[in-house]
Amino acid sequence: MAIPQSSTAKRNIVSAVKQRSYQEIIAYLDSHWQVKAHDEAALARVQKLDRKLGTVSQQIPTIIVTGTNGKSLTAHFTAKLLQAEGLTVGTFYSPHILTYNERFSVNHETIQNKTFTDIGNIVLDAVESLEVEAHSQEILTLMSLIHFKKSNANVAILEARAGGIYDPVNICKAKIVGITRATPELATTTPEEIRSFIFECLGTVHTGTSVVSGDQVKANLQLMEELAAQRGGQWVMPIRKLAPLAYPFEQLHGRCAALAERIAHLFVNNNEAQEKTDKKNSLLRKEKGKRGRPTIAEKHDAQRNPRKNISQFWKETISDLPARFQILDKEKPSILLDNASNLDAFENILLGVRLLHYQKPLKGSNGKEGLGLIIGASGDTTLQGEEFLRAVRYFWKKTPGKVYLCPLNPNENPSNNEDGKWNVAEIAKGLKAHKVAVKTFDSFAAAFEDAKKDIDERYGLLVITGSNTVISEYWRHKGMKKLS
Repeated sequence: MAIPQSSTAKRNIVSAVKQRSYQEIIAYLDSHWQVKAHDEAALARVQKLDRKLGTVSQQIPTIIVTGTNGKSLTAHFTAKLLQAEGLTVGTFYSPHILTYNERFSVNHETIQNKTFTDIGNIVLDAVESLEVEAHSQEILTLMSLIHFKKSNANVAILEARAGGIYDPVNICKAKIVGITRATPELATTTPEEIRSFIFECLGTVHTGTSVVSGDQVKANLQLMEELAAQRGGQWVMPIRKLAPLAYPFEQLHGRCAALAERIAHLFVNNNEAQEKTDKKNSLLRKEKGKRGRPTIAEKHDAQRNPRKNISQFWKETISDLPARFQILDKEKPSILLDNASNLDAFENILLGVRLLHYQKPLKGSNGKEGLGLIIGASGDTTLQGEEFLRAVRYFWKKTPGKVYLCPLNPNENPSNNEDGKWNVAEIAKGLKAHKVAVKTFDSFAAAFEDAKKDIDERYGLLVITGSNTVISEYWRHKGMKKLS
C-alpha cells in the first residue's frame, strides 16, 4: 500500500538544510532527555513539528501498545504476525540498549546509520526552524514515522513510553490500542496511581479505536471498558488464554503473544490491510465457506501445500528482541539477559529460570555454583522492600545459587531515566537476613567478573537483570558498540 504524499509532505520531507553527522545527532538526543509523567506541553510541541513535516502522523495506519510490562514483546510479536500476512510493518520501540537505531525497524530490519542521520537532520531542521524546545522522545517519534513513511510501511506499531496520553505517539489517531498490563512499577505506586495510569493509557483512544487488553485484574478491565466507551472506542474482549509458544516461553510470553494475535487479527480483518493480505494463506483470516465437498484437485493441492495454522506459527516463533529473556548459550557460563525493572517482571524472570532448571538442571561442580543472579536496579524501583526479599528467598529455596548486587551507572544510557541510588548495602542486609547468599560490588564490571569465577561453565547460568541500564553495561563491558 503506497502511502500518499501531499505536496507539503514532499516539500518538507525530501531533504534537510543543515547536515549534521550521525554522532552530532546522537549527542543532541543524549542531551535533550526530559522524561516527565505528565508533560502536557509535549503533545503541543510534537503536533507543531508534525504539521511542519507534512502531518506525517496521519499518513500511516497506526497501532499503539501501552501498559507497564510486556510492551516491546507485544509490539514485536504483532509485527511478526502482520509481516507473515504480507504487510510491510514499521515498529517503534522504547527504550534501546546500545544505540538509538534499535528503536526503528521495518520488517524487523534496524534502521541504518545513514538513513538515521538523514531523517534526524530533517526533524532537527524543523525543530530549529520553529524554535521549539523539543525533547528527544518527540524527535525520535517523528523520525520513526518519517522512516516508516519513506519505507512504504502498511502499518506502524508504536510503543508508548509510559501511559500514552502525554506520549508523543499520541499524535497518531490509532486504529488499535493494545494495553498489556497495569502493575506497580515503582515502590511508591498506590492503587489510585494505578487508576490514574489506566486513564493515561485510555487517553490514546479516539472515536472508532479498537481497544484490547491482556490485563487480568477485573477492576482494571472494567475501568478500561468504561473509559473506552466514553472516548468513542470499541472495547474488545480481553485476553484469557496464552498463545502456544514453545517451552518455556508459553508461560513467560504467552499472554503478550496472545494479545499480539488479537491486535493483528483486528487489524487485518477491519482495515484497509484486507486488500494487501492473501486470504488463502492468511493465518488470521478465514475464507468464506464453500458449498459442497472439495474437488479431488483441491484435496491434492491441500496435501501438496498444507496451510500453516496459527498454532504452528507460535511453535516456530521465538522472541529475538535483545534483553527480553535473551539466552546467550555460547557464553561460558551461559548468560540470560532480561531488563525486568519492577517486581512483577522480576518474578516472571524467576519463573523462567525455574522452568529452564526443570528442563536442564542448573548445577555446579568442583565447588562452583549452578546459578548466579546479578541485579542492578534504579533507586525508585519495586526491586526492594519486603516483597522483593521474599520473592528472592522463595526462589532460592527451590533453586540454590548466589546473588550479586551492584549500583547502576546513570550515565550509561541517558534515555533510560534510571538513577544510581539503589541501596545495595541495605538490600544485601535484607537478603542475608533471609538466608540468601549475597555479594555486593561497586560496579557491574566487578560483579560480572567475580560471578563468572563462581558459576560452573558447563552446567551453570548467570542471570543479569534489574534494569535496562545493567543490560547496557553488560554489552559495553563485552566491547559491543551496537546490537545486530
